[in-house]
Amino acid sequence: ETDVIYTAIHNRHLEGAPGLRLMKKMARGSGCHPTAALDLNPEYIKAILRPLGMLKNPIVLITDGENPDVAQRLLVDPEIGPVLRLVPESASWIGGDLTLGIMSNVFIGNPASTFSGFIARSRIALGFGQNHLFRARNDNQEWVSTCGDACIFDKGVMG
Repeated sequence: ETDVIYTAIHNRHLEGAPGLRLMKKMARGSGCHPTAALDLNPEYIKAILRPLGMLKNPIVLITDGENPDVAQRLLVDPEIGPVLRLVPESASWIGGDLTLGIMSNVFIGNPASTFSGFIARSRIALGFGQNHLFRARNDNQEWVSTCGDACIFDKGVMG
């Protein structure tokens, strides 16, 4: 057993325009924001982690490397940057990335990504909470969950 408490973020760009189309379809089915899980802006991440008290703990970024702007935005953020850990490309492999995501205390992923979906479903099967895939702003402009963990199993949402 380990005492390491951390968040894993899965940055999956989904090949640009096709990814945007897929996310818009996902947004229609779940109510999630159509680009937030692609952009992963610091404010979006902090809105999830601050209420959980997780901004002081390590944040590991799992990425396909297609959108390095995400890592750059997070690295320069004064709250996220100091605790952000990037998996070196030479050490990144599917088994390691899956394990980092599945075993994290908090998982932030992209609902249109099968990789994020697998991590979230695995975490649910193991009894882990704090999966954050389906989010949008409410009327007060606060980021909230639009679709609970069951949505990751809903064929109507997932397509």
